Amino acid sequence: MLDSQSADATALHPRRPICELPDGLVSQIAAGEVVERPASVVKELLENALDAGASRIELRIDEGGVRRIVVTDDGGGIPPEELVLALRRHATSKITSLDELEQVATLGFRGEALAAIASVALLAITSRIGAAEHASRIEAHDAASGPVPASGAPGTSVEVRDLYGNTPARRKFLKSTGTETAHCMEALRRVALAHSEVAFAAFVDGRRTEQLPACDWVARALAVLGAEFADAHHVIDAGSATLGLRGLIGLPGASRARADRQFFHVNGRFVRDRLLAHAVRQAYADVLHGDRHPAYALALVLDPRLVDVNVHPAKTEVRFRDPQAIHRLVFHAVRDALRASAGGLGPAPARPGAALTGSAGTTPPGRGYQAGLGLSEPRASYGAISAALSFQRPGPFAADAPEAMEGGAAAESGSADAAPLGYALAQLHGAYILSQCADGLIVVDMHAAHERIVYERLKAQHAARAIAVQPLLIAATLRADPLAVACVEEHAATLVELGIECSVLSPTTVAVRSVPAALGNADPVALGRDVLAELVAHGTTRTIEERCHALLATMACHGAVRARRRLEIDEMNALLREMERTPGADQCNHGRPTWVRLTMGQLDQWFLRGQ
Repeated sequence: MLDSQSADATALHPRRPICELPDGLVSQIAAGEVVERPASVVKELLENALDAGASRIELRIDEGGVRRIVVTDDGGGIPPEELVLALRRHATSKITSLDELEQVATLGFRGEALAAIASVALLAITSRIGAAEHASRIEAHDAASGPVPASGAPGTSVEVRDLYGNTPARRKFLKSTGTETAHCMEALRRVALAHSEVAFAAFVDGRRTEQLPACDWVARALAVLGAEFADAHHVIDAGSATLGLRGLIGLPGASRARADRQFFHVNGRFVRDRLLAHAVRQAYADVLHGDRHPAYALALVLDPRLVDVNVHPAKTEVRFRDPQAIHRLVFHAVRDALRASAGGLGPAPARPGAALTGSAGTTPPGRGYQAGLGLSEPRASYGAISAALSFQRPGPFAADAPEAMEGGAAAESGSADAAPLGYALAQLHGAYILSQCADGLIVVDMHAAHERIVYERLKAQHAARAIAVQPLLIAATLRADPLAVACVEEHAATLVELGIECSVLSPTTVAVRSVPAALGNADPVALGRDVLAELVAHGTTRTIEERCHALLATMACHGAVRARRRLEIDEMNALLREMERTPGADQCNHGRPTWVRLTMGQLDQWFLRGQ
């Protein structure tokens, strides 16, 4: 029986002898990994230009890069006698030993890009070293004939024509000309972001479409991210020379529906790394709604020996020797910047070794919502949480002097200069606080602001394992399904850590016997129902621990002062002062802005004063 099956298999799949693949086929297989689309060619040629020491680079593409791609630089050039060698597979000037490979500092090092491109396109190189009288040109399809004299400025120009002309099946997988052009421009921006000291220019079908002069890295990042981030970002410069992170992160209010403005570079190389992306996403978790995506341009600099860039031919994947240290650096640097004041007047204390700089003249976190109104930047929310302030008295906020001065007299007397969020004037429709600051009017969403304050207090108490508990005189009962009832017993320890004590009364009834004191007059039934729903949704204890802050955010929403709740002037001012002491108070737990400011100049403009 087995012999019969073997015979059938041999008939269907006759054995072939093992043999070496022809060089042309080997190159085309390699090209499939390196040259995925025209943008892949652009990336490889731009990186070669940078490794050559270029200070100016010009990119020209025609018909989405399929018809022609030309990259010209003013770098060191290639001597005529090395042009033939440059077209051979695995020929490079960038590494010569295993030791150099393990600490590679150049963008390219495999020595296969030009050969791979030449296997699927017509490729020509024109290059001139500084001391040469003229340039030399070589065409890959006629490389055996060697280079010939040509005209050209010092530097190198690589021309790629008729991409996939000899493999037409590959062309069928390309998208429209417009789509491929967009990918080529994105490849240029990714490279340009990490090399602001180099000037870039791009021409599409003969028309200039991109001009990026040499500049500092902040200006380059803003030029690439777009004008909408000019007044809605934080600058990060954290860590040290051997392990540092710098770049720009967009404010939560400038988040996007797609993750199309996220750039991460490691030692000047654009990468896609899940560890790095997770660290950034986790840092935004407290201030960004789940279906929105932050914008950022971040660059990680570290000793080349601590990162392996030889993971994939496209070199967009890396492997870190100490991934947890990298994750901690990125997470804390981004989180601390987000918790700093958006106005830069009073940032939250940075972690040791991190220098955080607020952008000059930044707009409110809710810029995306506010642009239509022409609203200006927020002022400071600063300092650490004040655990001493209690909200457990009949009114939700403590009364402090001088902010409790009746009728906002403190603001009238000019002392608003000492309070970035000013002093309360009135409450609007039971939802907003109107406050007079030194140079205008501030409008505060009182529920969103109080929700952030309660959330930060709960986080601090939970981290210290010291959530204050308020026993209920009469236990609150709620109906629950079997899964929720099971969660009460399975996650009893987690509930106690959160300051909630529950017990099972019957297969369908749960009693809530205590709640966190910071939640004040929260409805214990609604609180218990929502927390149990979270526990049911996320199952295991490990997952629940990882989502602990989300649970606390759910609880904080119940403890925040409700809209339509009437507040006295002293209560409003106490809320403003607590916002100033609370890190991250510019956004609520869902990433919405908690306040905006109207300057006197804006008000004067609206009413045509002085015109």
